[in-house]
Amino acid sequence: MTIPTTTALRESAPKGSRPGPNMWKRMGASFSMFRNGKSLTGLAILGFFTVLAVFGDLIAPYGPLEKDYSALKQPPSPAHWLGTTHMGEDVLSQIIYGTRGVLVVGFLAGVIATLIAIIVGVTSGMLGGWRSESLSMLTNVFLVIPGLPLMIIIASQYENPSLLLISAVLAITGWAWGGRVLRAQTMSLRSRDFVQAARANGEPLWRVIAVEMLPNLMAIIASSFVGTVTAAVLGLTTLAFIGVIPITNLNWGTILFWAQQNGAFPDYWWWYVPAGLCIALLGTALALINFGIDEYVNPRLRSAGERARALRKQGLSATSAVTAVRAPAATTTDAAKATTS
Repeated sequence: MTIPTTTALRESAPKGSRPGPNMWKRMGASFSMFRNGKSLTGLAILGFFTVLAVFGDLIAPYGPLEKDYSALKQPPSPAHWLGTTHMGEDVLSQIIYGTRGVLVVGFLAGVIATLIAIIVGVTSGMLGGWRSESLSMLTNVFLVIPGLPLMIIIASQYENPSLLLISAVLAITGWAWGGRVLRAQTMSLRSRDFVQAARANGEPLWRVIAVEMLPNLMAIIASSFVGTVTAAVLGLTTLAFIGVIPITNLNWGTILFWAQQNGAFPDYWWWYVPAGLCIALLGTALALINFGIDEYVNPRLRSAGERARALRKQGLSATSAVTAVRAPAATTTDAAKATTS
């Protein structure tokens, strides 16, 4: 008995499932995670911070270390919208310049950690025997390693660590959760018919992973990436706040560090509140984007979201206990009978 190849299966598939106009609809459905208000709000906030990071040199009214000795620890004013520090430095300019370091470290650490999680998690899920168990044990080891002390020890060994080094340290301590989830999902997918058909057809392991497995894991990979970026941003600001990262790496955490060192709490609120709000806003944006990804991953949440959007288009509330029912329009015969009676 011959086993049909992947090409033969595609050729024998119904016409509607072949690549064509419906392909664009399926591609559009893959972005349904960004159709709800939560995801759009998160993307808008993230886009705002991205603009600050890219065009910070043009947007900032002053240099981050430019001093105005006539305005020391002054509250917000027309000259300094977010006030000044103890050295007369503009807080708004420091916030804008610090955004670049936060986003670079966060997303670079997210990319590195996600790549490690994919390599270890998917490979461990596809392989069997001692190789799979060895990779699983490696993941479990990194799960129980205390992340913050390890980050402090490694970062403190360098006088001026680069953003790449900081990102690598944060990625090494943050990839294990994503790898664990990807391993479990890969073990669930490897017994599916399309994977078994590809392996029976003699496809190499790397092609089975790249073509058959990864497209079905993209939503989970995206969710893991967002979660890793959030953890990296919090880790970076924590390292800066406790003084492990030198002041030359300006970010929101170093602003909080200098505010704490110079007694800004609680009187000089304009020095530390904006940086704390930026950290909270960025974390909120990433969480809102993750909500959209969860809706796409979970079929129940996806169907519920589509149902709610369909009801809103009809002018109905998705949370109302009673669904409004429109009475059918009366026909001409019914109207004539009512008139004669």
